[in-house]
Order: sequence, then structure tokens, then C-alpha cells
Amino acid sequence: MTSRSNWPRGESFHIQTASGPLNCRIDGRAGAPSILFSNSHATDMSLWTHQVATLADGFNVIRYDQRGHGATPVSNGRITFDSLADDIITVLDALDVETATLVGVSMGAVTVLRCAARHPRRIARVLASDGQWAAPSGAHQMWEERIGVALGQGMQALIEPTIQRWFTPASLNSDAEPVLHARRMIGATSKEGYANCARAMQDYDFRSDFAQLRMPVQYVVGEQDGKLPVVMQEMSDATPYGRFTTIANAGHLPCLERAHEFNALLSSFITTKAKEFL
Repeated sequence: MTSRSNWPRGESFHIQTASGPLNCRIDGRAGAPSILFSNSHATDMSLWTHQVATLADGFNVIRYDQRGHGATPVSNGRITFDSLADDIITVLDALDVETATLVGVSMGAVTVLRCAARHPRRIARVLASDGQWAAPSGAHQMWEERIGVALGQGMQALIEPTIQRWFTPASLNSDAEPVLHARRMIGATSKEGYANCARAMQDYDFRSDFAQLRMPVQYVVGEQDGKLPVVMQEMSDATPYGRFTTIANAGHLPCLERAHEFNALLSSFITTKAKEFL
């Protein structure tokens, strides 16, 4: 493995894989405990800007763009949550990071939880936000329709419908910066990258993973994110060292819409001693 000291800090670089390059960035303090962030569908690593600012003094902060998102090009071959999870290990190996805390939202939450199940010795703890442990009923057709819009009309046609699902009415009415930021990220996403990752979300079921997770897991969900508060409570209940928290006045991306509250929860979680979860 290549020493992480050989990689640039505070700027993007590509890690090469058999399926194509992954765009990555390291911020924070070299040699400190590592924390890796995994972005949601139709966003990029800038989703985590507020979290990086909060953690940079005390952590080695790693971000990367999921396949076909941000500056990571569309990859070769079929994308599954197993391949997305293994991308995290590829990044950690390239940066010579033995263990890390993982943080993910939505598609990124499924990705980090699957990574923890597949590679438990590499993962110190997990914070999973607004994700599901299995594809809900009707997911295949729902994503097929959205894929058709993306490929047929382009990503601009998906911006407003997606924004309406992601944010609370209060944020939408104020046209706040988080909403504008999300619009920019959605519009900049590759339509092929959107479609490829959407196919991974059409049909998956990882419910059997959760009883096997032996690290602390913090589940976080926006209070107004549809049925997800109920689903994530069930996920937490099935996790031996799981905790569950809702964030008020938040929708699908609390890390963006309610960054202050999300960061307070994240900071508390990563500084809580593991034995306190037993």
C-alpha cells in the first residue's frame, strides 16, 4: 500500500481501480484518526463541506465521489452495493488507513453499512443517515421511471422533483443555501452515473447484516423524511450496538439542511467511548 503522506492534502486526486478512477480528497490533520464520508445519489463530496470544517482540527478527513458522481467518471461494469462498499476499502488501502469511522447518507448510508458488514475489521464505527436496509416495495419501477427521465431528458428534469422530496417545506419556501447547493449537485451529476447507481437501489436486501454488526452504529434521520424514521428505528433495534436519533425540521439530507444539529450529533458520536455502547 502507498503511504497516505504521498497523497496531496486539501485538493482532489484520483485513485485508480479496476473499474475506473475514484475522485478523492483528504483534509484535516495527518496522522489523526480517520473518518470517511460517502455521498448520496445525485450529489458529490461537497455535500460534506460543513462536516469537514467541524472535524478538520481533530481528524484525518477522507471524502470521495461515488461512481459517476462529481469528478468520478462512470465506471466499467455493473454497480452494486457490494462494489460500492468495496470502493471504500480500495480508498482506505490506497491511503494506508487500517481502520476508519464511516459516515454516509441515503445511498451512502447503505454503502457504509454494507462495507461494515463485509469488512468489519476495517471499520471502527458507523454513522448512517436516511438510508434503508432493503429496497422498499415498488422501488424497481420507481427507479426505472427516474432512470428513463435522466437518460431521456437529462438531469435538469430531475432537479425540482428531487428537491421536493429531499427538503422540508420551510427550507423550500426560503430557498435557503442548502437547497441551492443541492440543485447544483443534482444538475452536475452525470446522467449515466445517476442511472447506474439507481439500478443498484432497485433491488437489494441487507436485513440479515444488521445482527452481525459489532461496532457502534449511530442511525440518524430527518424527522420529516417520510417513512424512514420508522425504518431506521427498526434498523437500530436490530443492531447490537445501535443508537437512533431524529433531527427535527429536516428531510432527507439533514447533514446539509440542518448541518449544525447534524454536526453536534456526529461530534458526540465519534467522541463517545465504544464501551458506552455495550
